[in-house]
Amino acid sequence: MIGGLFIYNHKGEVLISRVYRDDIGTRRNAVDAFRVNVIHARQQVRSPVTNIARTSFFHVKRSNIWLAAVTKQNVNAAMVFEFLYKMCDVMAAYFGKISEENIKNNFVLIYELLDEILDFGYPQNSETGALKTFITQQGIKSQHQTKEEQSQITSQVTGQIGWRREGIKYRRNELFLDVLESVNLLMSPQGQVLSAHVSGRVVMKSYLSGMPECKFGMNDKIVIEKQGKGTADETSKSGKQSIAIDDCTFHQCVRLSKFDSERSISFIPPDGEFELMRYRTTKDIILPFRVIPLVREVGRTKLEVKVVIKSNFKPSLLAQKIEVRIPTPLNTSGVQVICMKGKAKYKASENAIVWKIKRMAGMKESQISAEIELLPTNDKKKWARPPISMNFEVPFAPSGLKVRYLKVFEPKLNYSDHDVIKWVRYIGRSGIYETRC
Repeated sequence: MIGGLFIYNHKGEVLISRVYRDDIGTRRNAVDAFRVNVIHARQQVRSPVTNIARTSFFHVKRSNIWLAAVTKQNVNAAMVFEFLYKMCDVMAAYFGKISEENIKNNFVLIYELLDEILDFGYPQNSETGALKTFITQQGIKSQHQTKEEQSQITSQVTGQIGWRREGIKYRRNELFLDVLESVNLLMSPQGQVLSAHVSGRVVMKSYLSGMPECKFGMNDKIVIEKQGKGTADETSKSGKQSIAIDDCTFHQCVRLSKFDSERSISFIPPDGEFELMRYRTTKDIILPFRVIPLVREVGRTKLEVKVVIKSNFKPSLLAQKIEVRIPTPLNTSGVQVICMKGKAKYKASENAIVWKIKRMAGMKESQISAEIELLPTNDKKKWARPPISMNFEVPFAPSGLKVRYLKVFEPKLNYSDHDVIKWVRYIGRSGIYETRC
């Protein structure tokens, strides 16, 4: 596992050093090897892993600070980098920006954190919420802890729930859930979908007292098929019956065993904001907009462009922050634009016509026409016609994902699922949304 951890400034000076195993040799040799071969290297070091004399150096850089983990063993590289990134997050949570001045001012705190996070080179509990229960902001351990507080700390460190401390209380129990999706599309000029997928995230803000158990359900295809006819009528009323999730990843609080057996997402949420899950879908995607381009060459010195955009969602919904970028040739000398809605402007520095619409209702269409004057050129190559790209934001999930239920159980405290105020929001945004012309 990790033999040592070193933090350097941009000059290669060691700010923090901690050696966990003797197999990496002397501290000075390891420190100098990384300084000479990576920080002061003549050529830029692109790889985050460097092997020097059978010793592996894994490094990440934050502004002008280098964090390097050293080992002689054949370790899991992904796990070492996960630890380094987590270490950066923990330091940022304690003293903000990771800078040379902050590290020098908080070196006692950093050594305390390293003692808790790494044990003989093996990563331990690195959850900020758990660490803050027994390491104070100033890096000084409290000497006035009662036996009850000490037992709470022990269960926090060794127990299964390292992401949430006990004894949290709120006057009002609230739960916010955001379904954030990014829809990506590549379409041919004839309207054929060449590739499309949706990347989604479910983000939660939890302000709940005690240690509540939450259950989250969505219209996952496997769940709907398992439940059978009982929910078939219910889902047919809402339109789209179910979605097929290709792959998903969860926060560590989710009980994976229950998801595998019952396809139910059961968890004890961390306090505050966190990302519950990520997912990806490629089937039955609702494409919010259709772009219909028409480009006509009039001789060698003129182009006529007409672009129609059609919204493909319910008329009661409004899309916002709509932006269409229509590429122009490099030898463009002037552009005349006429648009029915919004504002359009030719940006010579970007070789594109940028058309902006504040908002647009569903099942509507709008168009833009442009005459592009071209300078004569000796280049015989035809214009490559880059795709028309689009940005937008819509108040629904393009994948069709729906939150079917969100339940909260807290047996120890006197509040039930009905006492919790819940908010659910859907936001769909464009990723790489392009139409060839």
